[in-house]
Amino acid sequence: MRNEQINEQIFRDFCKRIGEDYTRAGLQATPKRLAQLESILYAGYSLSPKEALGGLFANSGIDEMISIKDIAFYSMCEHHLLPFFGKVHIGYVPKDSIAGISGFVRLVEVYAKRLQIQENLTNQIAQSITELLSPKGVMVVCEARHLCMSMREATKTQAQITTSAVRGIFKSDSRTRGEFLQLIKG
Repeated sequence: MRNEQINEQIFRDFCKRIGEDYTRAGLQATPKRLAQLESILYAGYSLSPKEALGGLFANSGIDEMISIKDIAFYSMCEHHLLPFFGKVHIGYVPKDSIAGISGFVRLVEVYAKRLQIQENLTNQIAQSITELLSPKGVMVVCEARHLCMSMREATKTQAQITTSAVRGIFKSDSRTRGEFLQLIKG
């Protein structure tokens, strides 16, 4: 059986379980649309973090923090298959190498476009930067709203969840950590 036929059968079975008529006009192309959407929502599995970050540049003496703020992301909760979305903020103090800003955006996308939980997303980004750039330190803060929380009847809320991952100088020096937090605040 081809993937297309499998997707159609899964969709038909789903519609039957929830009491929907899968033959009605508005649903005819839904299995095909779902297949296309799948390739977008889960594209993070097809690219490595190293490829995403791209080429590195020699550090020409930068010894201060570099921060990238408000990187928008959308991800899918691995527990409920519902979206969570928000912003990622990255700060790092380079050692030998720096990366292009768009590389950090792509790195966030690699991990966000996988089945995910926010805690892992935050840590995976920080760990990849640590491994690929070997900076003096890195800090990642992720702020997100979770539809799995706000859509379910028992937990309707507009709460925003914030997670952070801290490595190197950001962990050992509270002033560096505080500087980054101040930068992303304003």
